[in-house]
Amino acid sequence: MVIRIFYRQAQIYRFYRHGEEATRFFYLFFQKNIDMKVSLAILITSSCLFIHAQTLSSADSAAIIAVFNMQENAWNEGDIPTFMEGYWKSEHLVFTGSGGPVYGWQNTFERYKRSYPDRTIMGTLSFDIVNMRAVTEEVALVIGKFYLKREIEDASGYFTLVWKKVDGKWLIISDHTS
Repeated sequence: MVIRIFYRQAQIYRFYRHGEEATRFFYLFFQKNIDMKVSLAILITSSCLFIHAQTLSSADSAAIIAVFNMQENAWNEGDIPTFMEGYWKSEHLVFTGSGGPVYGWQNTFERYKRSYPDRTIMGTLSFDIVNMRAVTEEVALVIGKFYLKREIEDASGYFTLVWKKVDGKWLIISDHTS
């Protein structure tokens, strides 16, 4: 039965990817080979988890956006130490860029100082938030885009940030920027 469920999930994914109708999902999911009670329990549970995973309170969203605003302002003033206040001050912080992962707040701070030694290279930073959602009540995932307007060549890219509420304050615990 477990193998059939996984096989059907793969079929459902294939139909979803290729834009097939939603009725295919229900047809596959409720075929007579799967017990109706099990199917209904899986559907209800996964729906609840999916809905919860997307819900981020307006207060939490505003708090995360406030950190983004603080970081933009600090960066645009050339103030990397204040910019870094948005990150979890822990050796467990992870920053992943084109050079690979950097572990720890201090190492991440040193990386920023080496990579952006002056205002000309730092430029003017702005963020666009593409998607923001809760993973749990204490963890959020944010996908976005950054822009650096500079006298030299402009730069831009995407980021995926994992945020955690630490002592009531939202902080970045993992940053993957490309």
